[in-house]
Amino acid sequence: MKKVTVATRWIDNMAFESDVYGHKIIMDADPASGGEKRGPGPKLLMLPALGGCTGMDVISILRKMRVEVEKFNVITEGYLTGEYPVHFCKIHVIYEFTGKNLPMEKLEHAVRLSEEKYCGVSAVYRKAMEITSEIRIIE
Repeated sequence: MKKVTVATRWIDNMAFESDVYGHKIIMDADPASGGEKRGPGPKLLMLPALGGCTGMDVISILRKMRVEVEKFNVITEGYLTGEYPVHFCKIHVIYEFTGKNLPMEKLEHAVRLSEEKYCGVSAVYRKAMEITSEIRIIE
């Protein structure tokens, strides 16, 4: 088992700063919750964590398959519960590929491998909520 440690310090008011191996991430609440909106709230960071994790997997897998895409976006749509503790109950992931003559079967295979085997963020989230996905191709 490998241990990973991230230090998060209180700045002031509702703002916190995490140091992730030298990379600073500021989190804050919106003014209605007593913050100054100097950064995203911590819950929202769950969405880019999933997008980045699965996105890196997909690009790596497609490179091994020699599939070249011009652009690639991962859009994560989170659905929050209406009662406390407010949390994501579902996330929908949209894999948006731009390129000419992209082979759908290879795109689907890369996405499936990320979702089912490689993405650690997805593996944890799936234990807590529904995750759905779709692939869009833009030519």
